[in-house]
Amino acid sequence: MTKINQAVIKTLILARGGSKGIPRKNVIDVNGKPLIQYAIEAAKSSNANDVYVSTDCATIMLESIKHKAKVLMRPYNISLDDSKSEEALLHFADKIPFDILVFIQPTSPLVTPEDINAGLIMIKDYDSVFSAYKEHWLPRWTLKSQPSGWNANSRPMRQDIEAEYVENGAIYITTRQQLEQSRLRYSGNIGILEMPFARSFQVDSIGDLQLIRQLLKP
Repeated sequence: MTKINQAVIKTLILARGGSKGIPRKNVIDVNGKPLIQYAIEAAKSSNANDVYVSTDCATIMLESIKHKAKVLMRPYNISLDDSKSEEALLHFADKIPFDILVFIQPTSPLVTPEDINAGLIMIKDYDSVFSAYKEHWLPRWTLKSQPSGWNANSRPMRQDIEAEYVENGAIYITTRQQLEQSRLRYSGNIGILEMPFARSFQVDSIGDLQLIRQLLKP
């Protein structure tokens, strides 16, 4: 694997213009800043070489340039509601040279440069890394009011069930080789970058947006 101190490291933020839950979500105001600015600032303060935004939207393009990110315009056919992130990652790989790719989400504004740098340290020993928080067991129920994966007649003790990692969607790091071979954001020998639950929230709904605004208050 390419040594990290010799590698060309690019950060990529995927930001489509279309958003069903929150219109213009990626540039919506969050405590005086457009949402995407938080991701750009975290990436620019990390150990990555360059920060790119992949978008199909002129407004997002101009906002990204304003905050000193480079922009790669994304074709319409991979910017649809059902387009997979991997399509945009591979489009980026086809256009921009890199050894290691850091993919972060603009909907995760609580990510810090330290999180990104911790993932870059881990990639020395893995093919891919993704961020997650640790969750201890809680009783879950289906929408039909049935226990999900446990029995109400023999409810287990919380401490008797091993904790699990929950992917928080904030950071994915992989090598060019792994991305092009697998066509996935993570593959091969995968490492998990643990982030605290308190910084693992994403903005996907109005409720999420209200919460993030409270968490980011000075």
